[in-house]
Amino acid sequence: MSDLPRGLTVRRDAGLYGYERALRRHGIEPIAGVDEAGRGACAGPLVAGAAILPAGKAGIIPGLADSKLLTEKARERCYDQVVRRALSWSVVVVEHDECDRLGMHVANIEALRRAVALLDLPPAYVLTDGFPVDGLGVPGLAVWKGDRVAACISAASVLAKVTRDRLMTELDREWPAYDFKTHKGYITEVHTAALTEHGPSPVHRRRFVNVRRAAGLEPALDVQNGFHAGTPKG
Repeated sequence: MSDLPRGLTVRRDAGLYGYERALRRHGIEPIAGVDEAGRGACAGPLVAGAAILPAGKAGIIPGLADSKLLTEKARERCYDQVVRRALSWSVVVVEHDECDRLGMHVANIEALRRAVALLDLPPAYVLTDGFPVDGLGVPGLAVWKGDRVAACISAASVLAKVTRDRLMTELDREWPAYDFKTHKGYITEVHTAALTEHGPSPVHRRRFVNVRRAAGLEPALDVQNGFHAGTPKG
């Protein structure tokens, strides 16, 4: 399902908690939000988070927003509040080799499904960020820029981002030449230079063309297929 229930509308100025309030007014709850972190990175795991926030003041997370818009300290504060206040929450880690095996889109969908399935309070409705996710077993809505406009999705994005950042900091201690603690596996000039100098680490994703190129498995530019640095194949 990718539409709101019949007769339900959400005003554009309803604020971060507007979707959940509107659904609850129609007797729909619990409401879960789900989001991922690391889809566009060429190293490290993909992480998905899911969260169900309580109604009323108990579910209002101070400073909550899209995890990408928060500072590291603000994300950590929000993370602690989400874990403390959520009725249920979960985090799923899909390792780099499974991302390679499945392809990024399939891995992403699978991670979101797993995160919802792990909630110990089964949701009646699920809000997803940007695109619909089938196979959740309950109705749901894909919300454009959902991590900025729906609180439960924002909470899920914080869970996923903080978890993944911590994992990448751990990987940095194991593979310090790549500076994972700074760029978290995303493509930067520093990361590209490290790939060029050292080749891929065991935690780089081989489906990404820049990684394959650094491993000598891809020409400088695959003109025929139109792939560029950082583009995953599948």
